[in-house]
Amino acid sequence: MPERIIDFSTNVNILSWPEINDIDIASLASSYPDYECAKLVKIIAERENISPSRILFTNGINEAIFLLARLFEGQNTGILQPCYSEYLRAFREVQGVFTIEESSRFDNFILVNPNNPTGNYINNLSEIIARYPETRFIIDEAYIDFLININASPERLCGFENVIILRSLTKIFHLSGVRIGYVIANESIINSLRNLQPTWSVNAVAQELALYFLNDTGFYERTRAFYTKEAPEFMQSLREAGIDVMNSSVHYFLIRVHDDYALIKYLLEKGLVVRHTGNFAGLEGKYIRVAARHSHENKLLLEALTSCGAL
Repeated sequence: MPERIIDFSTNVNILSWPEINDIDIASLASSYPDYECAKLVKIIAERENISPSRILFTNGINEAIFLLARLFEGQNTGILQPCYSEYLRAFREVQGVFTIEESSRFDNFILVNPNNPTGNYINNLSEIIARYPETRFIIDEAYIDFLININASPERLCGFENVIILRSLTKIFHLSGVRIGYVIANESIINSLRNLQPTWSVNAVAQELALYFLNDTGFYERTRAFYTKEAPEFMQSLREAGIDVMNSSVHYFLIRVHDDYALIKYLLEKGLVVRHTGNFAGLEGKYIRVAARHSHENKLLLEALTSCGAL
C-alpha cells in the first residue's frame, strides 16, 4: 500500500467539520430517537414552505429508495441511465432508458438530478413533469447543494402532486457514517412510506448532527465557495493538459479514457483513487469519475494523469 492515499472517487464534502463541543454523544446513543424527527421536519417545512405532513426523514436516501420500491412493487417503472446503482437493486424490474422523453411510458420514472455519475443537470424539469401528469416522477436530488454551474439553478418541484423528491444530508454535511436523508411528496405517499418504515429508523446521533449543520449556514456557505472555485479550476487545468473532461454542473465529473483498468491500477500504485464506471449503463468503463479536492491534491492527480499512457 502507498503511504499516502488520496480519494478522488468519493463525491461527499471533503471540508473538515467545525469543532463541535455541545453534542452529548453518550446521551444520544443511550436514548431512543424521536421517530418523527420533528425538529428536522420543522426546519425543512419552513424552508420549502410546505406542510410538515409532506416530509419523511429516512436512514439515508438508500432507505427511501427501498421503501419506494416496496410501495410501487409490480408497477411499470423506468429509470434514466446512467444512474446510481442502488435503484437497480431496489426496483428489480426497472427498465433503463436514455432519454427523459420516454418517461410518459411509465407509471413511475426515476431520475438522479444532478446525475450520478455524469454530473449533468437537467433544467426545466417542471415543463416535462407538467406535460406528463399521469407519470409519477421520483427525483433524486442528493447532489443539488453542489451545483456550481451558473447556468443551472435548482427548480422548485415539490409543489407537483406527481413528484417525489429525495434529498441527502450525508453528502453536503459529510454524514455518510450516520445516514440521514428525507423525502418530499404528497401526504398520501408520505403516509404510505411511513407505514412501511421501521420505527426509530433515523438514529439520534444522525438527527442531532443534521440539526446542527442545518442551522450552521457558515459551513454550508464555505462548502459552496470552496467547490465553486476548486472544481471549475481543476476541470480547466485537466482540459488544458489535453485530458478529455466531460461537462458537469457539480464538483465531480467524468474523464474519457482508453484503458480504464490500466489507468486505475497505475493511479492506485501512486495512492490516487478514482471511481470506475464499469457498472454504469452507457459508460461501461470508458470513463473514470473524479471529484475535485484541495488544489494541491488536484495537482497531484493532474501530474499523474499527464504521465500515464492509458488516457
